[in-house]
Amino acid sequence: MTDVRDQEWWRSSVIYQIYPRSFADSNGTGVGDLRGITERLGSLADLGVDAIWLSPFYRSPQRDAGYDVSDFRDVDPLFGTLADFDAMVARAHALGLRVIADIVPNHSSSDHPWFQEALASAPGSPERARYVFRDGKGEDGELPPNNWESVFGGPMWTRVTEADGTAGQWYLHIFDPSQPDFNWELEEVRAEFDGVLRFWLDRGVDGFRVDVAHGLIKADGLPDFVQSDEEASMGGGAATQSPYWAQDGVHEVWRRWRRIVDEYDGDRILAAEAWVYPLDFMANWVRPDEMHQTFNFGYMETDWDADALRAVIDDSIATFGAVGAPSTWVLSNHDMIRHATRLSLGEDTPQGHGIGPDSPGLPDIEEGIRRARAASLLMLSLPGGAYLYQGEELGLPEAVDIPGEARQDPTWHRTEGERYGRDGCRVPLPWEADAPAYGFSPTGEAWLPQPAVYGVLARDAQLGVEGSTLEMYRTALRLRRELGLGTVAGAVTWDETPAGVLAHRVGDVHVVANVSGAPFPVEGEVLVTSHALEDGMVPADATVWVRVPE
Repeated sequence: MTDVRDQEWWRSSVIYQIYPRSFADSNGTGVGDLRGITERLGSLADLGVDAIWLSPFYRSPQRDAGYDVSDFRDVDPLFGTLADFDAMVARAHALGLRVIADIVPNHSSSDHPWFQEALASAPGSPERARYVFRDGKGEDGELPPNNWESVFGGPMWTRVTEADGTAGQWYLHIFDPSQPDFNWELEEVRAEFDGVLRFWLDRGVDGFRVDVAHGLIKADGLPDFVQSDEEASMGGGAATQSPYWAQDGVHEVWRRWRRIVDEYDGDRILAAEAWVYPLDFMANWVRPDEMHQTFNFGYMETDWDADALRAVIDDSIATFGAVGAPSTWVLSNHDMIRHATRLSLGEDTPQGHGIGPDSPGLPDIEEGIRRARAASLLMLSLPGGAYLYQGEELGLPEAVDIPGEARQDPTWHRTEGERYGRDGCRVPLPWEADAPAYGFSPTGEAWLPQPAVYGVLARDAQLGVEGSTLEMYRTALRLRRELGLGTVAGAVTWDETPAGVLAHRVGDVHVVANVSGAPFPVEGEVLVTSHALEDGMVPADATVWVRVPE
């Protein structure tokens, strides 16, 4: 069977997200680094993924865990050096793994030389034109230019003190005040990022995951707008007409970027983080001359409900297929509550809000992991690309009991504890059950505290253990490649099943996901299962792949 990496590898590959500060710490600082990643890449090749995606590792004051970039062409000393990056890419490629770099075009750090130049320059200057500066409202400009609220809470505007010491203009930041938004209407900004892309492509990266790919362009006049509390904090719906999300002008940027990556050999790709709804609106980001993939957040946010899952799967395949793109499937990432917890939550929690010890409806850990395993097996059986978030192959739940003083997400601080934020899904990984920091760091240091359950779920405690979550993932990923489950084009063909059960076939593989139904009978050779069958029946909260001769 043809290897998925031979031609248009991105259409069916499994890409593993690495959150560098939490993956592996090689030097004992308590923060993961590039050498730690390099040392552990063999475990990812063994897992059976096709590529890795690294969250930001660029030079940064780390006020938002690296998404506040002060130099887009260098590695932050916290993570290592450019030489360490080159060694990591070389090792990954030697193992047959492609490397996707995160890129953050919507904003820079307030420490970026351009922003420092803007602060030192006068209103209306070319230096200020690189960002979004505006005069304030009110008699003395003491009010923000509009009523926009930051994703992290509080106003989306911060007033500066001018060089002469007087209160001056305001600058826009969709996120934290330390992350001023670029002015993407300016050619100088566009040309700068052309160079950034080429810098990393020349160093061998196989593509980019584009942060906030539905941002960048703001509506003319910056009109007032209030986003509903019921929507995800980064949501841009076709119907809501947000003036700072999903503006049409952003597509000019992605067409320009697509021309750049197409200059390079080796199927380099662009993958969009675009929190836009509905799916047919999201598909605009993956038209043939724009992005190759976009994260399927509609699928990720779907409840553990058979009817809802079937609907979003059918809609995804049809909608993305209509523009010639593969659907992608994803259940967890660094901004979402881990699906080993989320799928059993008693109440919905919007993206970015997080959960903590006082949140209502906290689930049972065992139930959450059981549902997560079933959901993962269903996801990996679907045609298209799939994304895994580090630690989900171990069944890691959300870390809930992080003390307030240990939390680092700006959301927690900007909302004065009203929202817990994203720290719970970013806790450093457990590699060895009996080692300091569970093998994450040789000194036992960890930038966020690890829960005790990590000792039970550590990689070495699961490797080779029949029925463990790690072994389930290893088996599923091997079979997915060998049997071509991700490469089948066209819609999923569903079998007739009772309520609560989903079943479809890929060649001679019969996939049954019993979401909430009565025990469902299957026949044939069991290839992999998320939970033991009971007298030949698939119980609720379980998925099985069975080989049935045609």
